[in-house]
Amino acid sequence: MFISSAFAQTAPAASGGGDMLSSLGSMLPLVLMFVVLYFVMIRPQMKRQKEARAMIEALAKGDEVATAGGVLGKITSLGDQYLGLEIANGVEIKIQRSAVVQVLPKGAVKQ
Repeated sequence: MFISSAFAQTAPAASGGGDMLSSLGSMLPLVLMFVVLYFVMIRPQMKRQKEARAMIEALAKGDEVATAGGVLGKITSLGDQYLGLEIANGVEIKIQRSAVVQVLPKGAVKQ
């Protein structure tokens, strides 16, 4: 009484070459989304990582830097993994090289 009769529709006859074309057509939006994602997100992030790695490798004694924690100072000693950072007159701390996020212009840090 409340349920109406349902009639199944028959699928159209499949043609030999049409299946391949329709499957490629259905995958096109997915491929297009990946290409856009690559150029909008992945490629710029890889470029920023490359620039940050080059900046960390180019650190030299006497450079004034800012760390990820917001500490400003002048580099006094360099090691493979760590560097000495003078944050005030006579106060030196040891930090990881990867904690450096920015090289400041000379004279930016007043001590």
